[in-house]
Amino acid sequence: MGSVGSVTPQTMRFDAPLPLQSGAVLPACELAFETYGTLNAERSNAVLVCHALNASHHVAGIAPDGSIGWWDNLVGPGKPLDTDRFFVIGVNNPGSCFGSTGPMHTNPATGRPWGSDFPVVTVEDWVDAQARLLDRLGIGQLAAVIGGSLGGMQALAWALRHPERVRHVGAIATAPSLSAQNIAFNEVARRAIVTDPDFHDGHFYEHGVVPGRGLRVARMLGHITYLSDDSMEARFGRRLQRPGGDGGEAALAYTTRDIEFAVESYLRHQGDKFSGYFDANTYLLITRALDYFDPARAHGGSLARAFAAARCAALGLRFLVVSFTTDWRFAPARSREIVKALVDNDIAVSYAEIDAPHGHDAFLLDDARYHALVRAWFERIDAVPQPPSPGPTPPSRDDGSTASGDGGAGGASGPRKGGPQDTQDDGGSGGSDGGGGDGGGGE
Repeated sequence: MGSVGSVTPQTMRFDAPLPLQSGAVLPACELAFETYGTLNAERSNAVLVCHALNASHHVAGIAPDGSIGWWDNLVGPGKPLDTDRFFVIGVNNPGSCFGSTGPMHTNPATGRPWGSDFPVVTVEDWVDAQARLLDRLGIGQLAAVIGGSLGGMQALAWALRHPERVRHVGAIATAPSLSAQNIAFNEVARRAIVTDPDFHDGHFYEHGVVPGRGLRVARMLGHITYLSDDSMEARFGRRLQRPGGDGGEAALAYTTRDIEFAVESYLRHQGDKFSGYFDANTYLLITRALDYFDPARAHGGSLARAFAAARCAALGLRFLVVSFTTDWRFAPARSREIVKALVDNDIAVSYAEIDAPHGHDAFLLDDARYHALVRAWFERIDAVPQPPSPGPTPPSRDDGSTASGDGGAGGASGPRKGGPQDTQDDGGSGGSDGGGGDGGGGE
């Protein structure tokens, strides 16, 4: 197994406004993306990878700044998502802070940074933006869409909004909606940010400051939810941060403000790193998009009816749903809700509940069983469907769209050389980078 090597991000500009679920419209915008592998002659081997809360389009390989892709352990030549067979696409969503149009970019109506005036975006809006990018790449149908956590929600939304454009859906460590507890965690994090004196009602860019204190607290809170109690106990326990004198037992400092326990030092370190690369307005937008995702809401609270309306069964979509036993943020019971809704519609689904100690972050880590499962799933996906699925004619540039970048690790043209048992309910450690090089990708 190898790496896709050095990659160069690309940017696609869209001059046509993007209608949003809120009724607002996002004017001309840009999407940052990366590609790995090569699109085949039939344009049928594309796999879209959807990112989680603080990740980005940099899924695999080595970026110009030296950072490693957040799913590099899963995506690459000979890896579970094999770039020798598939053309893999990672897209940074609108509202993020890693290259796509977001709150720190200029609002064309004012000539100033959007800040908190950036329109609220939803998971459905992101999927529609991603579909526009695929149109420009000349990809009519995806071989698969896959994501973990918030990325898994986007994968589900693809099946519900554009079921004719995808053949396989991978939803990992995700949920069909947030629980009240999860919404509560997000609200506490947002309040930490907006009450920071440096937030300036979301227009802190103009003041030359960053609401770093709020971002640190938000990240510390979120990071706790990404780890299991067992993994935190094994890593930190009640170990004190300062060693004792002469190698002896550490002594309590009896302080309420300074670091006393090792776990405190770890969380403060994570918060400091996060506040150095993530945008506060982006955090507000993405956590609210998490809150709003609830496809059953438009169907009387029935997820089964949502899938029925999308005609997933008639179109032959096949699903992989994966959960982890110690993930208490998006517990296995939430994945089983998805599986039940699919089973109720006679939609082919493979489900695995993996006994792993890492908590929610398990979807980012090296686990032999997890990776073997994903590998087997992709091995059963035909890069060229039988019969071939028609795609659109490769687009011209006469509509005002422009692209920049050199194609990353493969470009988008020319051929290249070339699971789990589908059931109706068959239940069954690398890095955890989240786009900015921070441990703990989380949602």
